[in-house]
Amino acid sequence: MEQLLAVMQELRNKCPWDQKQTPQSLTRYAIEEAYEVEAAVRSGNTDEVRDELGDLLLQVVFQAQMYSEQGAFDFSDVVQAITDKLIRRHPHVFQADQFAALNAEEVAELWQQIKQQEKQGKPQSRLADIKHAPALAQADEIQKNVAKIGFDFPDVQGAYGKLEEELAEFRAAVAGQNSDEIFDEFGDCLFSLVNVGRKIGLSSEMALLSTIHKFRSRFAYIEQQADLQQKNIADLSLAEMDQLWEQAKQQLKPQALYEPHPKE
Repeated sequence: MEQLLAVMQELRNKCPWDQKQTPQSLTRYAIEEAYEVEAAVRSGNTDEVRDELGDLLLQVVFQAQMYSEQGAFDFSDVVQAITDKLIRRHPHVFQADQFAALNAEEVAELWQQIKQQEKQGKPQSRLADIKHAPALAQADEIQKNVAKIGFDFPDVQGAYGKLEEELAEFRAAVAGQNSDEIFDEFGDCLFSLVNVGRKIGLSSEMALLSTIHKFRSRFAYIEQQADLQQKNIADLSLAEMDQLWEQAKQQLKPQALYEPHPKE
């Protein structure tokens, strides 16, 4: 870590591109690297996982270096802050003599209780913290949060009904050719579909990532078969690509699904 921090400091002193960066300009890379970590883990290639974790760590080090230059905090402060938080939010581990044995669900509830205690005196919406995630994950977390205070359909049938209502409104907007309404109603459809998934214990974010991974694998099969036939994939007809797609479905086994989150 000392070597990495020294390299980062040297880059900020001597590299024109690194000198040009700001905390704001780099946030997109942190998000991209987090996605690449997820993809590497899914691939099962441990070398890729190691490399992508390093890329993600670089974003933490880079940000810490820039804030250190401002006199705000440095990397050691970042490490100390997360260390203190982990100890504070795991009293059942670090103060085990004062806590009975807890299961995973009880630990998660304790974590939330301590998190809320930390925010006492800081009035804010209960949804204020749900913003640093992809849109599907945010929708899922928002719905779970408001469900805890009863703002929710009593069962999945209500969620199905709302989805059907939003789809009808989307179709009407498309028929009316109002681009603003189409955009708005399409978002409502996605939000309602996420709600259906949540009600039956599915993570919409993980489900979509799984489908994306599946699509990539099957399309890569089409590309490979085109190469074997010494053809340019762009020259294949739709019927030929559909035939190869069906072959891919038969030959490529889907990976195990992510663990679903508990039903509400």
